[in-house]
Amino acid sequence: MAASVSTVAYLGLEARAVEVQVQLIPGLPAFNVVGLGDKAVAESRERVRGAIAAMGLALPPKRIVVNLSPADLPKEGSHFDLPIALALLGAMGVVDAETLSDYVVVGELGLDARIAPSPGVLLAALHASERGMGLVCPAAQGSEAAWAGQGVLAAPDILSLINHFKGHGLLSEPLPGDADDVGHGPDLRQVKGQETAKRALEIAAAGGHNLLMVGPPGAGKSLMASCLPGILPPLDASEALEVSMVASVAGTLTGGRLTRQRPYRAPHHSASMAALVGGGLKVKPGEVSLAHLGVLFLDELPEFQRAVLDSLRQPLEAGTVSVARANAHVTFPARVQLIAAMNPCRCGHLGDAALACSRAPRCAADYQAKVSGPLLDRIDLHIEVQAVSAADLVLPPPSEGSAEVAGRVAAARAVQRTRYADHAARTNADADGALLDAVATPDAAGCTLLAQASEAMRLSARGYTRILRVARTIADLAGAETVGRIHVAEALSYRRQAPRN
Repeated sequence: MAASVSTVAYLGLEARAVEVQVQLIPGLPAFNVVGLGDKAVAESRERVRGAIAAMGLALPPKRIVVNLSPADLPKEGSHFDLPIALALLGAMGVVDAETLSDYVVVGELGLDARIAPSPGVLLAALHASERGMGLVCPAAQGSEAAWAGQGVLAAPDILSLINHFKGHGLLSEPLPGDADDVGHGPDLRQVKGQETAKRALEIAAAGGHNLLMVGPPGAGKSLMASCLPGILPPLDASEALEVSMVASVAGTLTGGRLTRQRPYRAPHHSASMAALVGGGLKVKPGEVSLAHLGVLFLDELPEFQRAVLDSLRQPLEAGTVSVARANAHVTFPARVQLIAAMNPCRCGHLGDAALACSRAPRCAADYQAKVSGPLLDRIDLHIEVQAVSAADLVLPPPSEGSAEVAGRVAAARAVQRTRYADHAARTNADADGALLDAVATPDAAGCTLLAQASEAMRLSARGYTRILRVARTIADLAGAETVGRIHVAEALSYRRQAPRN
C-alpha cells in the first residue's frame, strides 16, 4: 500500500516541488523518514504519530517508510508534517489518494491534530497556482495563501480536512487578507532647523538614493531617518507582493495582511553578518532582505563590525544577496535604500573646542576610518548635520511637514515610473550604463563642471555615475527635462571623497 502527496521545499524565495511518498511494508513495526531532511523533518514522525493517535486511529503494525523526493534536495522546516500525515492516511485508506493528487500541502502538526502555521505559505501558494493545483494550508494562513489565487483549503485540524474530502462539512475558501493602511511615523515638522539635511532627505526619497548623515549626538539624525518612510510613496501591488514573499519566508507575515508601507529596518550595531545579510544554520533572510524595497537604517555606523559592513557592498550594488553554503546557494532580494548615521568622532564633538576630547582631530580620522572607502563610495549623498542651536529650538514648528514633501517626492517618482516603464530600473538610483547616459547626461555647462569636479575630487567611476543619478533626481524635483549645471552643482555638494584605506 502506497500513497503520495505534493509539497514544497524552500530555497530562498523559490519553492521547489517535493513529493512525499509513503509505503507500508510488511515487517517489524517502524516509522522512518528519508530524503535529506533536517532535525525538524526527522522529528515530524513523532508529531504525525501523536496527531493520528489524537484522532482515535492507530498506525498499522507494519514498516512505514516516508521518502521525500528528490532525495538530494535539502529539506528544512516543520511544514512537511501535514503532507506526511495525509500521505500516510492515504496509504491507510482513510483518505482517497486520488483526491490528494490535486493539492500542494504545507503545515505543521500539533499532537492534538491541530494544524499550526509555518513560514513560507505565500510561496507555496504561488507555486501551486503556477502548477494549476490547489493548496492545503493552516487555517491561520488561509488569507495569506488566498492572495496567490483560487483553490485554497485552510483547515484548523486534520479531522476537518478529512471530513471536507469525504464531503461532510465542506471548508469555505478563505478570502485574501486586507492590505494594511499606510502607517504614519514621525513628521518632518518635528525637526527644528536642519534645512540642508531635510533637503538631502527629500532628494534621497525622490530617487531612492543612499544617504549618510554625519553630525554630533542629539542633532536629529535618527529622527530624520525615521521620518523617511512617511515621505516615500506606498508600495504598488507587485512591490507589496515582493515584500510579503520575504516576510512569509521569514515568518513575519501575520494574519495574511499585505502591507503597502515600505519596510523600515533599524538593526542594532551589534548585529552579526548572518543577521544583516542572511544565513545561519537554516538560511533565513537578513535585515538587508527584510528591508527590500524599503529603508535600512544603520545608526552609529562605525560601531558595526567592519566585516559586517563590508558584507553590504555586493547587495547595495546588485540589489540581491547570495548566501553560499556547501549544500546550496540561496539568493534573496535586497534592493534597499541605505540611510546611515554616525558621529564625527568617538566623543561626537569634533567641531566644538569646549567639548571635543584631547585627541581631536586625530580621533576623528581613526573613528571614521572604521568605515571602508568602498562602502562610502556606494553612498550617494553625504551631509554634515550641525548641532541644533537654542534659537532653532524655540522657533515654532515649520510650516512644511511630511505631507508636503511626500507630494513632491510622489511627483518625481511618477516621472521616473514613466521614464523607466520599459526598463528594469524603477528609480534613478537603479539606472546604469547606456540608460543612465540617455536620461542623465548634463548639458554642455553641466558636463564641463562635472569633468572639472571629477578631476579635482578624484571621483571613481562609481562616484561619477552616482553624481549623475543624484543630478537627475534633483532635475526631476525641479521639473526640468534636462540635467543642467545647477543640478550637477547641487549633486556635487552632497559628495565627499572617500577616505583611503
